[in-house]
Amino acid sequence: MKPVKYILLTVSVAGLLFSTACHDLLDEPAENRAFTDETDYTISDNMVLPLIGTYADFYQRGWEDIPLLAVRGDDVNHGGEGDQQDYANTDKFNYNRNFWMFNSVWQNMYKDIFTAHSAMEQVELYIANGASQAKGDQYIAEAKVLRGWLLLQISRMWGDVFITESSDPSQLYTMELSPKTEVMQHISNQMDEAIPNLPDMRPNQRTDIPGGVTQYTALAIKAMAQLEMKNYQGVADATGAIISSGLFSLEPDFYNLFKIPGKLNDENLLELQYSDYGQGSGDLSRHEYDFYGPQNWTPAVEGAGGGWGFFEPSLKWIKFMLDRGERLRLETSVLFTNRGIAKIQEDAAYANLPAWISNTTPSGDIINDFPRGMFSSGKQYLPSNQLTEGRNAYGTNKNYILTRYAEILLMHAEALTRGANSSVMTADEAVNEVRERAGLNTLTGVTTQQVLDEKFAELAMELGIRYYDMIRTENYNELSYDGRQFSADKTYLPYPQAQVDLLPALRTDAE
Repeated sequence: MKPVKYILLTVSVAGLLFSTACHDLLDEPAENRAFTDETDYTISDNMVLPLIGTYADFYQRGWEDIPLLAVRGDDVNHGGEGDQQDYANTDKFNYNRNFWMFNSVWQNMYKDIFTAHSAMEQVELYIANGASQAKGDQYIAEAKVLRGWLLLQISRMWGDVFITESSDPSQLYTMELSPKTEVMQHISNQMDEAIPNLPDMRPNQRTDIPGGVTQYTALAIKAMAQLEMKNYQGVADATGAIISSGLFSLEPDFYNLFKIPGKLNDENLLELQYSDYGQGSGDLSRHEYDFYGPQNWTPAVEGAGGGWGFFEPSLKWIKFMLDRGERLRLETSVLFTNRGIAKIQEDAAYANLPAWISNTTPSGDIINDFPRGMFSSGKQYLPSNQLTEGRNAYGTNKNYILTRYAEILLMHAEALTRGANSSVMTADEAVNEVRERAGLNTLTGVTTQQVLDEKFAELAMELGIRYYDMIRTENYNELSYDGRQFSADKTYLPYPQAQVDLLPALRTDAE
């Protein structure tokens, strides 16, 4: 689906607009203006356009969004000191509320929430002017699901946040913050409202909006919200509905799941979609994967660009995987440098590494030493030989998977080990399905700790899943590693100072 340049809503409210210059934050007085293009709501065929615009905005995630979600886990380290020092400090739980990234991510996500509200409101206008009620209800449901995902991430990062009610951003000046548990229940309720109106199929089976959300995307988001509330029966019920559909399966080729062959895979329930449309020049929709890539490499395809080196799998996680005898998931998830390999071997217990550990990837790209890190993440890596000829920017044409079936299986397993009931699948069966793909032996009598370990192995470097698991289970000691010291008061990021200065509810909470 080519991006549709369709202007839904232009808002100019200080501190709420996204600025393309990441540290050029707006500080002029609020104008409280909202504009929409003149639209003929009697043209029913155009009712899809607000939804298309919502997807387009959702896919155009700022490169800072996911790194901020993820960096505090013990699976991931920031890359480098000195450059973006506040990002490095965030990884160490030393927060600067003036850090531009905090404000930018807050802006990015709330801006897209307002876009989703605007789409819902415009679809209602089409329905009022004679458009199909059923089709309109589906479009509204899709916007609710995208909004739900965004609100889930905001609350995971900041805890108590705003539950918005319309596309008018000025509501934030008078709203009170909602407690995190209330936010999660709201998200779960919204998914319940959306599910009956959504397609009963995998996202990759949709032909109208390929890869668009379905009932199962909504069920996945509901399960995540229920998990945050520790309502494990709710988790089992939502994940069980996904599993029992029989529609989803694990991709046998774990390595290529995160590359071009993995786009719109049967394992994926939600992904950010990008494309170069099979052409070496011209139209292009891409994510800024440069953030994750190595600063210095010798690509198999000459001329392929490298990255910035700001996102590094942790040494702790690498040793955890070596201790488990992992190869497939470790080789997929880590790009090794010679300096990194030498660092591992400084520990006598890892002096003799498997022969396959190399600074040359299975695709033939050589990862040279670079200043900011010893490793790079393989899950955000696209081999140079998968780039379309003529496209040289790191990761071009690669989708970004947000939710996949492996996570559903492991959430289901954890819920069962915590006392939930299910007739769909046992905890052993769910965990072993994931382990078998990784080439590991099966387990019996799976415990909660074994499920958490499996999630650590399977989902590392993916959206901070590990960090939020450790917060939920109060495994704070796991987050205190390599000189970091975590305490419960560091669970949430401070509200961005630019927002505190504007919004009374945040100002009161910050005092």
